[in-house]
Amino acid sequence: MGLTITEKILARAAGRESVEPGDIVRVKVDLVMAHDVTLPLSIVEFRRMGAIRVFDPQKVVAVCDHFAPAASVKAAEQIKTVRDFAREQGLAHYYEPGCGQSGVCHALLPERGLILPGSVVLGADSHTTTYGALGAFATGMGSTDIAAVMAVGETWLRVPESMRFYYSGQLPKWVTSKDLILHTLGKVGAAGAIYKAMEFCGAAIEGLSVSARFTMCNMAVEAGAKNGIIAADDQTARYLQNKTSSLYQAFTSDPNSNYESAYEIVCDDIGPQVAFPFSPDNVRPVEEAAGIAIDAVFIGSCTNGRLEDLRLAAGILEGRRVAASVRLNVIPATQETYLQALREGLLETFVEAGGSIGPPTCGPCFGGHMGLLAAGERAVSTSNRNFVGRMGHPESEVYLASPAVAAASAVAGRIAHPEEVVR
Repeated sequence: MGLTITEKILARAAGRESVEPGDIVRVKVDLVMAHDVTLPLSIVEFRRMGAIRVFDPQKVVAVCDHFAPAASVKAAEQIKTVRDFAREQGLAHYYEPGCGQSGVCHALLPERGLILPGSVVLGADSHTTTYGALGAFATGMGSTDIAAVMAVGETWLRVPESMRFYYSGQLPKWVTSKDLILHTLGKVGAAGAIYKAMEFCGAAIEGLSVSARFTMCNMAVEAGAKNGIIAADDQTARYLQNKTSSLYQAFTSDPNSNYESAYEIVCDDIGPQVAFPFSPDNVRPVEEAAGIAIDAVFIGSCTNGRLEDLRLAAGILEGRRVAASVRLNVIPATQETYLQALREGLLETFVEAGGSIGPPTCGPCFGGHMGLLAAGERAVSTSNRNFVGRMGHPESEVYLASPAVAAASAVAGRIAHPEEVVR
């Protein structure tokens, strides 16, 4: 029996020729990341276990992005804890707004060339699954586990069963990878892939940009997946070409791999999707949301705050105005994205349409700061979760959608198909 991509990566990291689902393996970790919410807890445990130095200051990454720029004195103290630890340990990769390159961790690390195909990446954040878009095994862990990894550079893992998702056909107009993953979540459910590897493949996936692939793998965890993964290909190589000179080993699944389950999704039949409150798998076609009045639109996050997303939204908003009843909040995912959007005039388009621009941060996505919702308010968000109270008051509602649907809804003042605005 052949091996899947995930099995091959874990076998390599464990120093074994092969592994099987259910095996418990001890693997060497290629990169570990934590941020200003999770790393302070890891630092406490790191000290408590008697660790003095991280296993490799080149392979431990610290990012201040959730409450940064500091949203309160408490947040400032958390960020200072992370900053001081990074300096003490001589971490080669520390990122904070105003201190050189910065941004939302899951957009920033690939942008900086830190994620390589075939590598094992662990992060103290559930959406670490994002990095699977580059053919890496990437998964989230708790702060205590991350503390141990920072100290020894290894961890144990149970090899997950793999699920194969084959996407055939072509994406219709206005359909993006966000719509594909929302549609997929609607099929498998929020618990449909618990501790499984979701492997995305097929002609439609091969046709996606790397940026769009990040969105797919980012939301794999919303089905409970251990990791999401896409085989590295020529697009991956081109993406990495100017970002890193490091050597890497890319893996593909064997034709006779053993999958726990397999799905085929015909993309030609999919339209823009919307996840209704209060779960990312509560998915319906955008037409079923038509007419729902909204108070706010958020375009950004590690799911859809990249340049490609901003271009799509700006294309709809250009020459139009946001409805008087709607607050449009746009947050580029990284400083580099912000700068390029500025150069291309995208930020000007957002401002002229009546929107506001924020510095790179997770901010409103997890209910931190910079655009929270009051009781009774509704928002369309390009982020990844819409749980009760996710973006503010527990009596608010969040609808998840693509940047195209979000931009069109901002203009319409209600959830709308892009075709309603762009005629």
